[in-house]
Amino acid sequence: MSVRRLAPPDVQPKSFAFNKANHDWAKAQIAKYPQGRQASAVISLLWRAQDQSGGWLPEAAIRHVADFLGLAHIRALEVATFYTMFNLEPVGKFYVQLCGTTPCRLRGADTLERVCRRRIGEPGEVTADGNFSWVEVECLGACVNAPMVQINADYYEDLTAESFEEILDALASGKRPEPGPQIDRQLSAPVGGAITLTDPALYSKSGKSAGSSAAAAERGENAKKPSAAANRHEAPAAKPPLRDKDKPKPN
Repeated sequence: MSVRRLAPPDVQPKSFAFNKANHDWAKAQIAKYPQGRQASAVISLLWRAQDQSGGWLPEAAIRHVADFLGLAHIRALEVATFYTMFNLEPVGKFYVQLCGTTPCRLRGADTLERVCRRRIGEPGEVTADGNFSWVEVECLGACVNAPMVQINADYYEDLTAESFEEILDALASGKRPEPGPQIDRQLSAPVGGAITLTDPALYSKSGKSAGSSAAAAERGENAKKPSAAANRHEAPAAKPPLRDKDKPKPN
């Protein structure tokens, strides 16, 4: 993993503090942990600080979280620089995470990347209007809906270059496109509809499917039934204990 550094001083805010709602939320998170283990809430608090800061973590926010938990500043900084979920530089209002792992690449992520470079710029760059930035990420867990991107908290799946551009256009105009698959598909269901369990007889009270006659035969009067003896399982009788004189003598 490459070295992750804080944003330069000229973009860093001078101070940071949780607002009232986030302050109360942070207190509730800390209360979930046993006494002496409050530092376990550091990831949750950094995540909330990032959200309050517009999608990235200024140094002042990292220090604030450390002070909130009674940690040395370096301890919170170690966490923030280790996990790539924390953005150490400003991001756009709409932060595009493009999945570049193999399934998405095989399904057309290259075309989505070209759209990002043409419309937004290089990875990490923020557009002049502050609306967009993008980065390539590892698997986002929606491989069956490849290719896909995550924009802020929403997944947009089954994309083409054209549908991806439409999503960016909608966001730029202040609209919120419908997340999820961008084709005629229900979540992760097969493209084109169901391909198994499609025999109507399976859902008919009186209908018969291909295996129904065989099943009926199993239930018929002539079906083989186990005998009473076959159903009876008796444990073997226990052997009486050996008498001392019958025990084998050691060599």
